Amino acid sequence: MTEKLPDDIAIVALGPAGAALGRRLQVALPGSRLHGPSAHPGGWDESYARASAHIAELFAVGRPILGLCASGILIRSVAPLLAAKRVEPPVVAVAEDGSVAVPLVGGHHGANALARTVAALTGGVAAITTAGDLRLGLALDEPPPGWRIADPEQVRPVTAALLRGEPVALAAEAGGVDWLRAGAIDWAEQSERQVLVTDRAVGPATDALVFHPPVLALGIGCERGCPAGEIADLAHSALAEAGLAAAAVAAVVSVELKLAEPGIHALAASLGVPARFFSAARLLAETERLTERSAAAFRATGAWGVAEGAALAAAGPGGMLVVPKRKSRRATCAVARAPVPIDAGTIGHPRGMLAVVGIGPGDPAWRTPEASAALAGATDIFGYGLYLDLLGRAIDGKTHHPSGLGEEEARVCRALDLAAEGRSVALVSSGDAGIYGLAPLVFELLDRAAKPGWHSVEIRVCPGVSAAQAVAARAGAPLGHDFCAISLSDLMTPWETIRTRIEAAAAADFVVALYNPSSARRRARFVEAVEILLRHRPPQTPVFLGRNLGRAGEDGRLLTLAELSNAEIDMLSLVIVGSSATRRLDTDPPRLYTPRGYVRRGR
Repeated sequence: MTEKLPDDIAIVALGPAGAALGRRLQVALPGSRLHGPSAHPGGWDESYARASAHIAELFAVGRPILGLCASGILIRSVAPLLAAKRVEPPVVAVAEDGSVAVPLVGGHHGANALARTVAALTGGVAAITTAGDLRLGLALDEPPPGWRIADPEQVRPVTAALLRGEPVALAAEAGGVDWLRAGAIDWAEQSERQVLVTDRAVGPATDALVFHPPVLALGIGCERGCPAGEIADLAHSALAEAGLAAAAVAAVVSVELKLAEPGIHALAASLGVPARFFSAARLLAETERLTERSAAAFRATGAWGVAEGAALAAAGPGGMLVVPKRKSRRATCAVARAPVPIDAGTIGHPRGMLAVVGIGPGDPAWRTPEASAALAGATDIFGYGLYLDLLGRAIDGKTHHPSGLGEEEARVCRALDLAAEGRSVALVSSGDAGIYGLAPLVFELLDRAAKPGWHSVEIRVCPGVSAAQAVAARAGAPLGHDFCAISLSDLMTPWETIRTRIEAAAAADFVVALYNPSSARRRARFVEAVEILLRHRPPQTPVFLGRNLGRAGEDGRLLTLAELSNAEIDMLSLVIVGSSATRRLDTDPPRLYTPRGYVRRGR
């Protein structure tokens, strides 16, 4: 059996010495990211200030950890967080020379498999200490992908009995048990203590260790907009009346026409399985195996049966219907059983995904975990070439689709087209994708120029640290009270409109963040904006000018509104102009802040 490795592994190096091994391991561990100290730049995907705090944070949010360091560092970092064995992420310590990989936490939940993989890559030793792995040759609480354990509490007594040499029988009512026979266990022909492999629902009174293999395909057909509750009730009642375990469902399946049907995706999510979809032509190929043919289904979808056809297509040629079509008012359901476990990733195709990702100003430390996960899960990355360059190794192994400034609409259209084909696509914006970024354009195109298939795509917007937030953080806290953002670019907004907004913001005494403040073509527009602000604010009003924050050549300067017109400013700059309440604090370095009134209220 091929061991399943954890997803989204954090490879943590303590310094430059671990970078080479970290990169080598990263290549072999898809989706992993290399973390390193911000004090020692090493091309890290993510950086940190303090190793112990960073490791503890990764552990707390469930990230698998591969630490290129002494085991004691990892132990001290996660020890205060240790709780229930089954919910803790795997933690593995690896010597910096790769000679030893030691699973510290989560041995049966990916750590042992990860340690063995690392040892195989480095030629080192995997220091496995769990008794089941050593003496039985397998871990009963780490079944193959897609398998479920009905009652995990039964793993311990069965493992203990096997380790004592007591007889345990293997009862196989479903296929795919080769992994249980591949170890060193001498299964008894008969015994009161059993390991049972079945797709049947088994009551809580059993003493057996019950495994549910993913051998059931749950087919769904429905009217457009059918309530999720109706679909779920129909599916669960069909399984229950047939005595089948929901945990044995490998996938929820339907016809491509239902790619965007919310109720189908809600059912799949509730079962913890993927939703997969087949073409009408593929369902037509199952016509001879249907229990009945529906003229209504054929008119709507081009196939004579959706629920049965999809279930049979997923179960394969050797599969058979175990629950013929059942109906509710607006939905149909059927269940097919496959002779061997179903690999859901190889049947039909998934709903396409377009993640519109804000990557922050550029520094990996300012990229959110959600954004990093979206990039890691994507097959294709679209973006302005400079932004893809900023991501560097974070998008290694992905298909890159760079394009230039001014090509935004074409970029978004191509990203939507590819996602409509069932791909997982990330569309990159700097800062926050919804603030002068590409997210509004995605929805505008869906609203006014949608092509067939675009509305089947799942759209996710992953927020990022905006340029205004980054500049404000460097300045201190100038956005502590009411503020607004105005772009001075007149490429898509008439200057008369921009001028009106500057006048209104200045008169209303907002703190103002000026995006796209100046270019060679429109320096005069910037000077005019400053003049408008000076008509409403004193010349000594504090201003912070940030350029290239989070990137090479970062620069931040504190000046006054009177000095702003003569400052060197370009499209990589952002300006924050204080309100009448904004104050300069003469610390080292000086800081700006805009009080909200907490101190005054407290008095």
